[in-house]
Amino acid sequence: MGTLGLGPKHLTKSRSPLHLILSDQKARQTQTTDFSPSHGDSWKRRLPNAVWVCSPLGVVWMSALILGLLFLAIYSLSRSDIYYDPLFAVFAVFSFTSVVDLLIALGEDGYMGSFMAFYTKEGEPYLRTAHGVFICYWDGTVHYLLYLAMAGAIRKRKRYRNLALYWLGSFVMSILVFLPGNILGKYNSEIRPSFFLTIPYLLVPCWAGLRVFNQTQAPSCCTPNMVEEEQRKGLLRRPVDLALIIYLIFAAFFTLFRGLVVLDCPMDACFVYIYQYEPYLRDPVAYPKVQMLVNMFYVLPFYGLAIYALIFPGCSWLPDWTLVFAGAIGQAQFSHMGASMHLRTPFTYRVPEDAWASFFVCNLLYALGPHLLAYRCLWSPAFFLRPLPGPPAHHEKQH
Repeated sequence: MGTLGLGPKHLTKSRSPLHLILSDQKARQTQTTDFSPSHGDSWKRRLPNAVWVCSPLGVVWMSALILGLLFLAIYSLSRSDIYYDPLFAVFAVFSFTSVVDLLIALGEDGYMGSFMAFYTKEGEPYLRTAHGVFICYWDGTVHYLLYLAMAGAIRKRKRYRNLALYWLGSFVMSILVFLPGNILGKYNSEIRPSFFLTIPYLLVPCWAGLRVFNQTQAPSCCTPNMVEEEQRKGLLRRPVDLALIIYLIFAAFFTLFRGLVVLDCPMDACFVYIYQYEPYLRDPVAYPKVQMLVNMFYVLPFYGLAIYALIFPGCSWLPDWTLVFAGAIGQAQFSHMGASMHLRTPFTYRVPEDAWASFFVCNLLYALGPHLLAYRCLWSPAFFLRPLPGPPAHHEKQH
């Protein structure tokens, strides 16, 4: 009577909130019928004239036309801002593509009508992967806010160098992983002509990076006496720097370890890790393997240089590069962690439920550390400044 006639076999086990979220996401994807080829092609049969427009080559021309018209509109409306800083046009155009990426991600996850399915099918089908969905989420949220902030700063003639350095690192990291992953992974046969639209995405960061690094830094409020006093302190008198060095040592070993894992290291620890903690590293889409190799060849040397700069004073390059790598690692960890749990990832490559806690703790700490390092460099930059010339000493001559 107390259980209304239900036996123990009818009682369901309580589930974690993350499991319920993934179950709801799966239900939404099941309701989205645009993913099926039969449904996506039915409207083409009703509109024969639209077949060429939605062909791979038609998608290229249509995308280039839209971006060209958008640039002309921005140029005509904000000519003075573009003359003041040409990056204003870049941020304005990229903010539009960020909104498109957000709509693609929401459509692929079934949270809204997938009216962008024709583009992901005929233009960039690899955006339908778990990694592609999460880089679209990052671009549609974090990058979009950065574009708005930087464009607003240009209009108000204010500095935006720190924001641009963070965006530069995030943008370059997404390109370094996404493009090689498309070529090397199982979706290399799905590359369409629209893939060549990413060529500007390779050129723009190089040009933007040169302009951002050539901008003058904000004037420091540190006096020569403050710089000299801070640089005289030993490491034991700087507990924050000591803690960051310890973190960077562990992060460097973790970076090297995961790089060896994707290189099929025969060690037992690598075998256990890739099968019991991060099986996503074995996914044939190749994005996680490329990500770990990029971390090992680029992030690992930076960690070594950052340790050196925290020990020896006067490394004025560190504050800028901490912002670049904070953006890069933030974007990388967001995409990696999300794709490891996403339902588009095959079940055998997802993180096992009993490894969720360790997976999230390790990867969140790995993403949080570079941001703390960047904050420390911006909060108290005196240790990293080059010794400033003090006021000339006036000595009286005795006759």
